[in-house]
Amino acid sequence: MFDKLKKNLILTVVFSSLVFFLFSALADFESVFTSIKKFNWLILPLVLLLSLGNYFVRFYKWHYYLNYLKIEIPLKLSMKIFFSGLSMSASPGKMGEVLKSFLLKEISNESISKTAPIILAERITDFLSLTFITIIVGMYFNYTGMIAYVVLVFFLIVIIFISNRKLAESTIAFFSKISFVKKHSERIITLYESSYLLIKPKPLIYMFVISVFSWSFECLGFYLILMNFDPHINLLWPVFVFSLSIIVGAISMLPGGLGVTEGSLSLILINGGMVKNNAVASTILIRIATLWFAVILGAIVLFILRKDLNKKISG
Repeated sequence: MFDKLKKNLILTVVFSSLVFFLFSALADFESVFTSIKKFNWLILPLVLLLSLGNYFVRFYKWHYYLNYLKIEIPLKLSMKIFFSGLSMSASPGKMGEVLKSFLLKEISNESISKTAPIILAERITDFLSLTFITIIVGMYFNYTGMIAYVVLVFFLIVIIFISNRKLAESTIAFFSKISFVKKHSERIITLYESSYLLIKPKPLIYMFVISVFSWSFECLGFYLILMNFDPHINLLWPVFVFSLSIIVGAISMLPGGLGVTEGSLSLILINGGMVKNNAVASTILIRIATLWFAVILGAIVLFILRKDLNKKISG
């Protein structure tokens, strides 16, 4: 499993490098490089700290869901598992973070079908919070695009489906006529039961609020980067641009939204009046400080956890 993760990570890094190079070339590589050189690098540690704040708030979500499913695990170990999952931030829709369920299975023998819905609940609350931010802040800028609304409606339908036990159980029973589904019916039922619990109103609303708070850290980080190029920028503008671009990148189902997220960030900034090379430079900087900071940090923690597991096995 770990060898496959390493291979996928290398491929993603190569693809991301090509994306950054392409965007820089389209905007005039020399101009983009000049903009990056002019960037006040003293700001970067603060932006990384804000990203780290986002990860710790998201860790709180993860541990809350574990407790809600009555899965007892030491806080320190839970934190290592969560941060290891960040290594898969560049997966489509971050669903590769199901790695956390595999690690839980390996460490505490908790079934993957019981814990995998936590990743689904994390993504649902993430999307709900991002669409909420995009729609509310978008009203200020007279944004009437349908992307955020379509995503919001889609996830509301998913929530309604999971919450309707009769409908969900009937659907499972119907598809259980297929031999493959019937073979895994017990796991599917466990998967549904965990999903049903996590989508109940109390955890859903609470984690939605927590998600809005967590994403505000990275929105603020983006604001600090843009303010370096335009000191008079409106605080709400980076919040809107970042939230919308993350949504667009996620629904593309490309690893980490690569190419699509960067394109959205740069294009919206340019359409908003920012100079092209500054827009592309800002895009590269925020993606390094959010996506790639998460991947690198996650890979480091995963390496440490792997060593701990190997020692435990050999001991």
